[in-house]
Amino acid sequence: MAIKGVLFDFSGTLFRIESAESWLRAALAEAGVTLPEAELVRTAELLESAGALAGGSFPEGPLPEDLAALWADRDRSAEAHRAAYTGLSRRVPLPDPRLHDVLYDRHMRPAAWRLYPDAAEVLGALHGRGVAVGVVSNIGWDLRPVFREHGVDPYVHTYVLSYEHGIQKPDPRLFALACDALGVAPQDTLMVGDNRRADGGAAALGCAVHFVDHRPVAERPDGLRPVLGLIG
Repeated sequence: MAIKGVLFDFSGTLFRIESAESWLRAALAEAGVTLPEAELVRTAELLESAGALAGGSFPEGPLPEDLAALWADRDRSAEAHRAAYTGLSRRVPLPDPRLHDVLYDRHMRPAAWRLYPDAAEVLGALHGRGVAVGVVSNIGWDLRPVFREHGVDPYVHTYVLSYEHGIQKPDPRLFALACDALGVAPQDTLMVGDNRRADGGAAALGCAVHFVDHRPVAERPDGLRPVLGLIG
């Protein structure tokens, strides 16, 4: 079987969010709020444990009932996504209540994201081979500016984002929308992602699936290159 289309997840696959400490520092600077260094580091650790940074660690421990329900469906709409993550950040004491929204807004900026070292190379190679490329992401905001800012938007033929359709992975319907947008049959499509449950949902549609490790950028210099070997 020759692969004619490749679908990629966003966070943890092509891009990685900045560290919680970098995220907090940027938000504090934007809000004009200062914290002693030791308190800043500790607050960043608490925010990370709370799961407040989208694209970072998942929440540790059980969530309150109201947040648990919101968390389960957070990627179905922009409103639910913001409410879920600001709800998690509000579990951590911050010196200014404005910071919860400032933190959320920061994570949507292209500067908060780093491209994995081999991502541009792999996307460019697929484009050069005439393989259609799509991005399928569980997300609550428009990630297209991130791709444009990092120079890889020209390699992507379509973006299928959960909040724009009210459907989130692993629902096969989201992958079906992506295959339709590429004009490629699922049986001729490869899904590449880091989450075995969410991204593995593409297999129910008939797509081949390949997983990468969700690791810091410096620790995964060539995790995507094997994809090129899977293209017939």
